[in-house]
Amino acid sequence: MGLAISKLISSIVQIILFSLIPLIWWLITSRKECSFFKWIGLKKPESEKNKTLFWILGVSAAFLVLSVVILMFLKGVETATADFSGLGASAIPAILIYAILNTALPEEILFRGFLLKRVSNKFGFAAGNAVQAVLFGLLHGVMFFSAVGAVKALVVIVFTGAIGWCMGYTNEKVSGGSILPSWCIHAIANIFSGLCSAFMLF
Repeated sequence: MGLAISKLISSIVQIILFSLIPLIWWLITSRKECSFFKWIGLKKPESEKNKTLFWILGVSAAFLVLSVVILMFLKGVETATADFSGLGASAIPAILIYAILNTALPEEILFRGFLLKRVSNKFGFAAGNAVQAVLFGLLHGVMFFSAVGAVKALVVIVFTGAIGWCMGYTNEKVSGGSILPSWCIHAIANIFSGLCSAFMLF
């Protein structure tokens, strides 16, 4: 239970930190036009339910396959899920908090809710989605350069960047700008990684 509480506190801090720049930007530019939550895409998807669900499941499946590859590449390297290593079922509450609130929500707010939308508004969707995908990939790969070498780190960057691009496309082109689909996809992938660590599957 201590680990779950620790992850909850960490999640609150992370959400605040990742939301700070978007919130300030919204206050300066858009607070009179719409609510902050709608502005970043924390709203119901604006598409057919089945279509959004199909994309969530499809991108999640691709993310899980790539996650296995990445976990194999990073075998023996300490990752964000190291806290759950070998804890088994007792780690599940902490894993859920970590996956849904500690990583997925703050990263979706920053990358797909803020960066993608703001760059797209200025330079178009193709540029916005590319920028957020590259930065998302770099965030997940650069930290491993010294541990696994440039080639494996580059693979992590490319894979996570590609998934970031797919999540951006799902949000903007399928779900009417909602970040809920990518939040679900991201959380599913992180739950999988956390469970792999807890049950020492890789």
